[in-house]
Amino acid sequence: MLKYLDDVFHALADPSRRLMLERLGRGPATVSELARPLQMSLPAVVQHLEVLQNSGLVHSRKTGRVRMCRLNRDALGEAESWFAGQRQQWEKRLDSLGEFLDTSGDEWENSK
Repeated sequence: MLKYLDDVFHALADPSRRLMLERLGRGPATVSELARPLQMSLPAVVQHLEVLQNSGLVHSRKTGRVRMCRLNRDALGEAESWFAGQRQQWEKRLDSLGEFLDTSGDEWENSK
């Protein structure tokens, strides 16, 4: 699973790829539709799409001369689950630290 998450986070690291994912979040799109708002060549867009496909975030199918791309929401869900687990661990640690500091502050006040 970690290798998979590495690929997902690598794919999400680029703003152009995130823009493509945002567009695909509204529904399937052709490569040309994904390229339209980007300031890059069509071959560069295809390279970015390859990274997204290798990460599992995007699936595509070619019909004739048109390649239609779709978002794989399951891949995003697994990354979201990882973040949720990390958030939960850190919230527990910070809650424990807060309790410790509250207790230490009370002891310090009582020692005056």
